[in-house]
Amino acid sequence: MRERPIITIDGPSGAGKTTVSKRLAERASLTRLDTGAMYRACALAAREAGVPWSDGARLGRLCADLRLAFRQEGGEMRILLCGEDASEAIRTPEISMGASEVSTHKAVREAMVRLQRKMGEKGGVVLEGRDTGTVVFPDADAKFVLDAAAAVRARRRFLEWGAGERKPFEEVLREVLLRDIQDSTREHSPLRMAEGAVYIDTTTMTAEEVVEEMLRRLLPEARKGLPGGATL
Repeated sequence: MRERPIITIDGPSGAGKTTVSKRLAERASLTRLDTGAMYRACALAAREAGVPWSDGARLGRLCADLRLAFRQEGGEMRILLCGEDASEAIRTPEISMGASEVSTHKAVREAMVRLQRKMGEKGGVVLEGRDTGTVVFPDADAKFVLDAAAAVRARRRFLEWGAGERKPFEEVLREVLLRDIQDSTREHSPLRMAEGAVYIDTTTMTAEEVVEEMLRRLLPEARKGLPGGATL
């Protein structure tokens, strides 16, 4: 039995998973595993290796040998791809769409899930992604699904990307809606509500309000091993 909990946070692009998982991990003294960053790293590695995002067989072989690791640095979790910090390079709109495409391939998802389970099997982790509560850890101690209105999620992405990419809001909204379709209709591990998950609509909530709601809703068994127990 785990001494410390596994908490999963799933949801579509722009729902607030990254910000919320960071704050929840800090509040609860847990390690944060950004599974979405791992798929982004796969997309980046494939682009650098000249492997098309549509080539599932080659992507599977690439991912099987991919060296990924997370490192805490200055209060931020950085992702290392083959020993190099790829935290900024994976956050472009292009790589975001690439992550959605590579994640449709069974071989890629199998390789990533194996690595995610290995990283989090001992507990004491918060995982965020699309299938962390349905596929990676269906036996997680607590599961959450974050969501928000599409226009709000697109606005968040627009503010995140807009300054550097200079994309019009309408284009960002189209990309968010396309990503929703890709994530929810893919054959392998589609985005869906995990059994027993708590659904939180973040449309009108701040990140801190979402974290407070999650801490309030944590199941008693998930509180074990957290600093302060039930009084977090």
